[in-house]
Amino acid sequence: MKSDAQLKREVSMELEWDPAIDAAHVGVLAQDGVITLTGHLDTYAEKHAVERAALRVEGVRAVAIELDVKLAPDHRRSDAEIAAAAETAFEWHTMIPAERIRVKVEKGWVTLSGELEWEYQRHAVDKAVRALTGVVGVSNGITLAPRVLPSDVEQRIREALARRVAREARHIDVSASGSTVTLRGQVDSWAERAAAQGAAWSAPGVSLVVNNLSVGGAR
Repeated sequence: MKSDAQLKREVSMELEWDPAIDAAHVGVLAQDGVITLTGHLDTYAEKHAVERAALRVEGVRAVAIELDVKLAPDHRRSDAEIAAAAETAFEWHTMIPAERIRVKVEKGWVTLSGELEWEYQRHAVDKAVRALTGVVGVSNGITLAPRVLPSDVEQRIREALARRVAREARHIDVSASGSTVTLRGQVDSWAERAAAQGAAWSAPGVSLVVNNLSVGGAR
């Protein structure tokens, strides 16, 4: 098990390694496997990159984000400009049905609403918006249309888990109710936790995944 000093050092190194991040603007604290990230960043996209980088480090049990976005002068845009840019991004994105999404922007914070068929579409919308100049935060309130789960959906998800995280699959319990899938158990890393969640979202009929998987610790 890594010490807090080692985790802090490795997270700091991962931040420095990522070309999308200016590590000089990020403070790193570690306590009992929990990483706290502090500082002021120029863009929301960089804030997202910092969080992902910290979660990539083996041994990190949780990440507390105390980062805020303070736009550089050349990154500032009006709310109307951001809303227009978002709508254009959706129209040009092959995975996004733009007509089913509503966008509200207030002081650079983007709120998304609407209803889509698949989680990958909702994820694509979120990804398209967070990279826009002038955005300081995103609230993704897009819902997924409820559908009936196939009778063998739990088995399909278990098979997908075996393909993606074979070593951890036997420690993951899958249960389905309505269009909701719940994952329970324990995995060794945040990457494996994300892979398990992705496998569940990929099943037909799923409109909500409750991810109760814990990371690290003794089994």
